Amino acid sequence: MTGKTILLVEDNPKVLRNNITVLKSLNAKVISATSLAEARLNLLFENQEDANLRLPDAAAIDIMLPDGSGLDLLRDIRAASGVISSLPVMLLTAKGASQDIVTGLSLGADDYLAKPYDLNVFTARLDALLRRSLTIKDKISIGSLTLNLISNQAFYNGKDLFLTQKEFALLFILAQNKGKTLSADYLYEKAWGLPPKEGTSALKVQISNLKKKLFPTEDILIESSRGEGYYLVVH
Repeated sequence: MTGKTILLVEDNPKVLRNNITVLKSLNAKVISATSLAEARLNLLFENQEDANLRLPDAAAIDIMLPDGSGLDLLRDIRAASGVISSLPVMLLTAKGASQDIVTGLSLGADDYLAKPYDLNVFTARLDALLRRSLTIKDKISIGSLTLNLISNQAFYNGKDLFLTQKEFALLFILAQNKGKTLSADYLYEKAWGLPPKEGTSALKVQISNLKKKLFPTEDILIESSRGEGYYLVVH
């Protein structure tokens, strides 16, 4: 678990303290929250661009919170744009709360753990969740489009689109934020790794080339909003 960042959402001070202590002993980084409001702030739902950069590696979310249910936070995560939606989530439930477990799994929870639990079991389950998520993150799929994050290749219905590295980088950024308009400056900075510059000619050329390669896909389109930027549409 070394170097991994875990979001803990738990309102019981003793349980939260014990969880933080055991995770830090395993060299994990911890982001903690004691309410839905604080957890939403930590996930930066108000600024999805930053959230995609600061996303924790996994989350352990208590269902019973002072300002609502952890299930509401799970709904927010799965409905979000970008990589937040694929965040591995383990729910912490009250013993015997079978309906909460069923609801949580149907909403997309990856695992659950009933209280009270052994801390060794808690860390073992989180570690297993992290290992499973590594294989998932090797590729992402949107409709018939698959992006291989190891080889930096894009496939449509299994056919290689033969993207250049910059084209792949742009498509990956747009796919992370499907349906969300991203400014030209933001796309340039993320794809080129350089501060935004005057003019967007290089970006326009790459976007134009990418559109041509995506044209045969029909259901995966890059659209532009005049003066605002570009966004990916999936039909």
